[in-house]
Parts: sequence; C-alpha cells; structure tokens
Amino acid sequence: MATEAESEDGRTIIVTGKSVGYVAINSATATKTDTPLIDVPQSINVVTREQLDDQAQHSIADVLRYVPGTTVGQGEGNRDQITLRGQNTTADFFLDGVRDDVQYYRSLYNIERVEILKGPFALIFGRGGSGGIINRVQKTPSVDALAIGGSASVNSFGAWDVSADINAPISGNAAFRLNANYEDLNNHRDFFGGERYAINPYLAVDLGRWKLGLSYEYVNDDRVTDRGVPSIATAAGRPNRPLTGHRETFFGVPGVNRTGLEAHIVKARLDGELAENLNWSTTVLYGDYDKYYTNVFANGAVNTTDNTVALSSYTDPTKRQNFIAQSNLVWDVNLGSIGNKILLGLEYGDQDSTNQRRNGTLSSSSLDLDNIVYPTVTFGAPVRNTESDVQFFSAYAQDQISFGEHVDLVVGLRYDRFEIEGTDLIGTPRPFSRTDEKVSPRVGLILKPQENISIYGSYSKSFLPRSGDQFLTLAPASGTTPGQEDLAPEKMTNYEIGAKWDIRPDLNVTLALFQLDRNNTGVPVPGVPGSQFLTDTRTKGVELALVGRILPGWQVSGGYSYQDAYRKNDDSIRLGQVPEHQFALWNRYDFNSHVGAGLGVIHQSSQFAAIRTSATTTRLPAFTRVDAALFFNASDNVQLQLNVENLLDEDYFSDAHNNNNITPGAPINSRFTVRVKF
Repeated sequence: MATEAESEDGRTIIVTGKSVGYVAINSATATKTDTPLIDVPQSINVVTREQLDDQAQHSIADVLRYVPGTTVGQGEGNRDQITLRGQNTTADFFLDGVRDDVQYYRSLYNIERVEILKGPFALIFGRGGSGGIINRVQKTPSVDALAIGGSASVNSFGAWDVSADINAPISGNAAFRLNANYEDLNNHRDFFGGERYAINPYLAVDLGRWKLGLSYEYVNDDRVTDRGVPSIATAAGRPNRPLTGHRETFFGVPGVNRTGLEAHIVKARLDGELAENLNWSTTVLYGDYDKYYTNVFANGAVNTTDNTVALSSYTDPTKRQNFIAQSNLVWDVNLGSIGNKILLGLEYGDQDSTNQRRNGTLSSSSLDLDNIVYPTVTFGAPVRNTESDVQFFSAYAQDQISFGEHVDLVVGLRYDRFEIEGTDLIGTPRPFSRTDEKVSPRVGLILKPQENISIYGSYSKSFLPRSGDQFLTLAPASGTTPGQEDLAPEKMTNYEIGAKWDIRPDLNVTLALFQLDRNNTGVPVPGVPGSQFLTDTRTKGVELALVGRILPGWQVSGGYSYQDAYRKNDDSIRLGQVPEHQFALWNRYDFNSHVGAGLGVIHQSSQFAAIRTSATTTRLPAFTRVDAALFFNASDNVQLQLNVENLLDEDYFSDAHNNNNITPGAPINSRFTVRVKF
C-alpha cells in the first residue's frame, strides 16, 4: 500500500501506535501513556489503516457501522453524530487525543487508525465523553524511505475520489509527509451531490532527545443537506414506521438544502526525554472553522388523509476558533518491587463561537407525495444570535501501578474548571455565564493470571455542562423561572468488568459488561415541543469483540453487543437510536499473494428513532446487510479492489435524526479502487 511509511518502526519520528494487520497492539489515548491494550481497564475498538482500506471506508459512519455498541446518527445531513452506549453526541471526537468538537464530516484520507473508547472517562478527556469518544490518529512522517502512493476510486452512483500520500525523508533526522484528497460526492438520493477536498502537510524533526511535529490541515466541504424521509402511522397506539417506497425522494428544496465548511487546523507536538524514564509531551492545536447549513425538511409524519408531509426550514451559520494546549509528564519509577507509571498533566482551552439561526418561510408548507412540487423559501430575521467564549482548565494525575506480574491498579483524579460567558443578541442583549468545577475519579483493577490474559474492573465518571455539546443551550433565566445557566451539569458514571485475551500476538478477543448511569439529563416532555424535564437514565449491556488472524490467510474483525437503555424508575421511556442487539463481522481471506476476497455482515435489531416518550414514537425496523470485496495485487506496486455494499439489496433504514428525519439505506452498489505505491 501507499502507507508503508506507517509501519511504526524505530524510524518513525512521532510514534502513534503499533498494529499487526487488523490488530492494534497499543494505544497512548486510553491512558495518555504508551500502554498495551491488554493492560487498559476499558473497552476499546481500534480500526487500523489496513482495515479502513480493505473495507473502502471513507467516513466515520462507514467505520462505526462495523463496531457494535455504537450507532450512527443522521446528523441532520451536515455532521458526524453518533450514539455510544446510549449517549448521543456531536462533539465527542478527538484528533490525536485533542478535542475536535466542531460539527462537520471528518475524513479518513490522512488517518492511520480510528480508536473507539467506550465509557465516560473525564480523567483522560475532560468534559463530555458521556458514552465514550472517537479518536482519529493522524499519519506521521518517517525517515525510513521515500514512499509515494496514491489511490483513485469510483462507485456505481457516480461518486469518485483521488488521494495522494507522499513521505519524503529530508535528512537522517527529519521527514516531510503530504496527504491530499479530493472527493466528488454522490449517492442514491435525488438531488444529492457535493465535493470535499483537503490537504495535510506534516513536518517531523528528531532533535535527539526531543522530537517535533508540525501539521497543518485545510478542509473544504460543500454538499447537499439531506434529512431523509418522514414516518407514517401504522395503527392507533402503535409506533410509527419510516415511509417506504420513497428511497430516492428528496424532502427538501433543491438548490436551498446546502452545507459548507472551511477549516484550518494547525497542530504542533513536542515530545522529549527529560531524564531516564522521565518523558514530557505537549500538543497545541489551533482550529478556525467556518460552517453553515441550510435545510428544508419533513416536520411531521405523513398525513394519510391527503398524502402530504409538513415541511419546515432554517439556516444556521457557526464560526468557531479553538485553541487547546495539552501537556503531559510521564515518569516510570519502581518503588521497591512495585512499578509505577505516573502521569501528571495540564490542559487549557479557549473556544470562541458565534451562531445564528434564521427560520424559513415556505411558499407551500407541505409536500404532496402524489404530485411533488418543491416550494420556494425565504429566510427572515435571526431567531437565535449568540456569541460565547469558553475557557477551560484541567489538571490531572494518574498512576498505573504494577504489583508484580499479575496485578495492576490504575488510579487517577482530574480537576476541571469550565467557564462560559456569552451574549444573546436577540433584542436587548442579554449576557449569560456559568462556571463549573468538577473532580472526576478513575479506578481500574487488572488481574493477569498469565501474560496474555487480563480480567479487569473499572469505575469512572464524567460530566457535561449545561451549555451542551455546542455551547448553545445556556438560556438565561426569565423572571423567577430558572434557566439552563442555573442548573448543575449532567453527570455520567460507568461501572465495567471485562476480560481480554491475546490468543496470539495477531489475534485477540475481548468481553465487557457495563452499566452507565446519566443523571440530571433532559428528556422531551410529550406533546410540548421544545420543553424538557430532568431525569436519570441507565444503559446496561454486554460487548464482545474478536479481531485478528484466524488462519495465515484469514483475518476477521467483528463483535456483538446487547444494550438495554431506559429512563431509571420508568423503563417504558426508552433511549433513542440504541438497538438492543448489534452484530458485525468482516472477513478477508487471501487465496494466494495475488488474490483475496472479503465478506461482511451487519445486523441491527429494531430501534427507536428518538427517545420513546409516547406509543407512536417512530421505530426503525431491524435489518441485515451483507457486503463483499475482491482484491487483486496486479504487481508489487499496483493493487485493484472491488467492494460491493448491500450485496443482497436489502431495503432498510440506516439511521435517523428524529421521528421524521430517517435515512433510507443505499441499494446494492459497488466501488472500484486502484492503489499504487512506489
């Protein structure tokens, strides 16, 4: 492949983790120290570059569909949105362990691996991460050799993309890497289209005891916003179901539904050895994001009397500048026979945001399914206009304690101060502010009856300030009515036991049982749009994963999850977008050095499109999707690949945003890819 420079040997300057095929060996993300995954008391799924390529994955959604315990959301057709262990989020994304919380679609062209860490762990990530986090690990330069690679692909809907990956040693201690990508977007939906392009130069220098990395990424994404199809009633007192027979129908306005992002992301990292067994690492990230989305969408179920669907619309621009600095000191020290890996860290962030919302006026407030004529739309004065400044400071300490070869203990505490100040600019400007200070613990016990087996138990906590994922929900109080700024943060507590078994270095199996409690969270009031009441929720579940090489030519990656997610003390209220059962398995078998084949299956049981607060809450039916692939190495330098998605042409609904914005899954389609390397 074009990514031979990613082999993570001693010639890589900025080391990000080791892997063998589909199996990741270690990670610095879960503990902020270089720790084998078997020694981390937490459920972690890692999708390596080799698996990303084999499955022709182009998005976070593509990745997560094969990770049971995670659910892909629609994100209103303009962003990544996911549910982890019953907790929905638009912000719990990280880049090399640093917060990446702006709403947009993240690409994989410059990514070495994707790490899915489950459970709330504020000690490592700070606020949020209510059900876990997604961390993208960036490709880094190597001084090993000049490597030039690229790929091009086209799918049966007409979408195509090209990418380049060039690694160039500058000297014996410096290297430069350039990744670039262009995508022309298309799919099975009427009027959908767009383009995304990005470039990422990265310079790394080995200064002896110090290593420096400098990265800049430019991203431009412009596409149609598509919020899928509405629901339709089935019978009195029964859940609505997604509207069928309209897999391609666009419930928006062509030329109006659009989202765009322009982002500049600068990252600097400095790793150094202060003394023997004492290492220091600092990462600084600055991001400038200019994002908007405009959409017209179904705003209710199908009216079965006249076969029409109510429409609504708005436009929403956001600008944000993120400055985040993170510094960690790691000290490996033995106190007698007890080994200690001590982590001391500091994090500071400043996030400035402006956001507006303007509602649209439609020439026709509904769409006639028997005679579709798209209305015109005009947008009025802002109904939301806010500016905010978030500053946060964190200090944390962790000790990974080894009591001989068979018992490890991970303990730590994190202090967070989160301060938001802003102004609501609608009418007479109204300032709002809130400061929260939280201490979050983490405790994990690991028993290792033998070197390749670990049994663990863990306890951890996190919190989410009232300003929410995107700092938009901190409404001021009105008279004697308390506003969001008067309410304490939401709290998440995770209890987990599990086991990990490295059957061989290239094959492992993991098992986790968990209970995640979320306190003081908002749940919609039935029949009162825009209103919420505070309550507590619970998600209980089991996760099983198998990754690695079964036979010399056969690799697998898959798992199963069971989740039960509900309101505590009233389990008739079910959390949305949480299938009770999920199963996924991807196989690649190489018949010889030239020819291979892949086969995958995804199954999800039925799920509610949103939190179930009434008998008619829309329920997405269960589905099973089969995927396949063929691989052919034409030479040492050229690889050909054909991926087929939905091989059996299943008619299904892949994801949702709410009860009436539901995405129909794509029919059978294929993607042909050519990769070259020199």
